[in-house]
Amino acid sequence: MDKNNFVPQIPYGTRDLLPREANQKRIVEGALAGLFSRWGYDEVVTPTFEYMETITLGTGNAMQEHVFKFFDKNNRILGLRPDMTTPIARVAATRLKERPLPLRLFYLTNVFRHEQAQAGRQCEFYQAGVELLGAPGPVADAEIIALAVEAMLEAGLTNFQIGLGQVSFINGLMAESGLSPQEQHRVKYAMVTRDLVGLGEIVAQSGLSQAAGELLKQIPLLHGREDMLNDAYRLVNNELSRAALDNLADIHKLLQGYGVERYVNFDLGIIRDFDYYTGMVFEAYTPGLGFPLCGGGRYDTMLASFGVANPATGFALGIERLLLAMERQGIGVNVRVKDVYIAWAEGKLAEAIRVAKECRKAGRRAELALASSAKAAAETAIREEGYEELIYIE
Repeated sequence: MDKNNFVPQIPYGTRDLLPREANQKRIVEGALAGLFSRWGYDEVVTPTFEYMETITLGTGNAMQEHVFKFFDKNNRILGLRPDMTTPIARVAATRLKERPLPLRLFYLTNVFRHEQAQAGRQCEFYQAGVELLGAPGPVADAEIIALAVEAMLEAGLTNFQIGLGQVSFINGLMAESGLSPQEQHRVKYAMVTRDLVGLGEIVAQSGLSQAAGELLKQIPLLHGREDMLNDAYRLVNNELSRAALDNLADIHKLLQGYGVERYVNFDLGIIRDFDYYTGMVFEAYTPGLGFPLCGGGRYDTMLASFGVANPATGFALGIERLLLAMERQGIGVNVRVKDVYIAWAEGKLAEAIRVAKECRKAGRRAELALASSAKAAAETAIREEGYEELIYIE
């Protein structure tokens, strides 16, 4: 290798956060941590990598192709965590199994998925999220959705909308459709990817009656307010789908009590891209981004995989996506400016150090010059670096 021509690169799907970006990220994360704590949630930190059997136990084999894998010295396969729901389920079912329920836990961390990088989502990306474990029913689900709304508002974003769905609505239709498991998987994948053309082709080849086929093709279009739920109720006859709609109505009524219902629409085509969801699911969108900022839902069977059967619900919020949305909407993060630059003349270093200590003790962001300089040079430095004040010791 020619060292003179070597240009160091970073791996595909990763990025450097330069000082201003890192500062913005830290400020938003701090605000979210404070919010989650005020709602009674405790922070947990889990290992960056887990054994592959743990990862697949929580998410199934479908996630395997997205996991960064490697071996330990004993040739056991490890994987970088592709999400945080599984690690938290593991912690809850092992380390916290003696704690009284419900458990309210939150995290602020990086996760890793081997996939096509795009704006707001790399192969390594950052999430903030909460999990509410051991609490069934719409009361817990409404808390999670309301907290997701408050999280985006806390960060400074106001122009967004949550789409709220229920996987049992689609599961009920699938159960009575007579489609094979393979056909059901293809139908669900087309709905996850919003591939309406592909969905139509699958239905046309399935042998379903015209009425059943038209109903399946209509699912991705079933979104709106309460009147849409009433229309959907008249379209279905099976008890599972109707119970799902009742569940959504109950959640929405509770969201009115939180005062966040204006941010929530129903969207029965949302089923999310993880197989572990069992009830309500939701995604948050904002103008200018073609992908969700936030997503989550109820997953009542995952903890049973770890030996402790408990209901659970939660969400994850993409930090980079949130910052990108705010940037595109002209919403600035209130980054703290550099307060004071302390420069000093020859022989005045000891006094300059004392002044810097006093400024920092008072909570000011103070930077101390590392060499003596003339006052004119110091004045140039504060203009170029954006300091609010110069203290010159002479």
